[in-house]
Amino acid sequence: MRRYLRLVRVQFLMSATTAMQYRADFLLKGLMALFWLGITLAPLLIVFQHRQSIGDWSYPEALVVLGWFSVLKAILEGGVTPSLTAVVEGVRTGSLDYVLLKPADAQFLVSTARFEPWRAVDFIGAALVFAYAFHKLGRLPQPMHIAVAMALLVMAILLLYSIWILVVSASFWAVRVDNLSYLFGSIFDAARWPVSVFKGALKWIFTVIFPLALMTTYPAEALLGRLTPGTAVWALLGGVAFTVLARLVWRKAIRFYTSASS
Repeated sequence: MRRYLRLVRVQFLMSATTAMQYRADFLLKGLMALFWLGITLAPLLIVFQHRQSIGDWSYPEALVVLGWFSVLKAILEGGVTPSLTAVVEGVRTGSLDYVLLKPADAQFLVSTARFEPWRAVDFIGAALVFAYAFHKLGRLPQPMHIAVAMALLVMAILLLYSIWILVVSASFWAVRVDNLSYLFGSIFDAARWPVSVFKGALKWIFTVIFPLALMTTYPAEALLGRLTPGTAVWALLGGVAFTVLARLVWRKAIRFYTSASS
């Protein structure tokens, strides 16, 4: 475990050093992240100008969902996507060989290959959204609710990561999976809304097949003290199941891999 923690530290420091070589670009990207947070808020503001609630969600409660969405988006685009998108090119060109030859788990190495430190600005934006939402609610979250929400946040990160691993694993059989990554990003954007906004088949899809509800709605409900214990347990089990599935698919994909450079 210490060895892998040291590897993460080295990989992160290398990414941070590379990013800070161009300080103006680093600061500009941070400012752009705040700009896009404002763009993300706009649809919510427009909708709640014309109605008091969406389903059983008031405006401040919907802001909590949006805060979780911003946190996960920062993690997705700051740590998960930059590393795993390189795998597709590595499979195509054969440069994945160099990763497989290293004396460490290949999935771990490709998952921590690159970070975008400027995405930390998104966490600041999310904190401001949470602060404003609970100010509007007139209360603070209870410690137990925060603990459950943190556990569900870990589960949500595992879900995001696992889905990306499944997308990347497809590159071992398909020549190009770029469209899948774009589709993933487009669908994930729907996670900014509480799942109760969607009806019928869409609600079922976003809860079971592509579990957006488990990523943002359930953690938000936990922070608000609305999540039932049974739902929390099933959400955590769902995260574990996706993680195991992703690991099994990755291992099978690695066995299928034949170097493009040979």
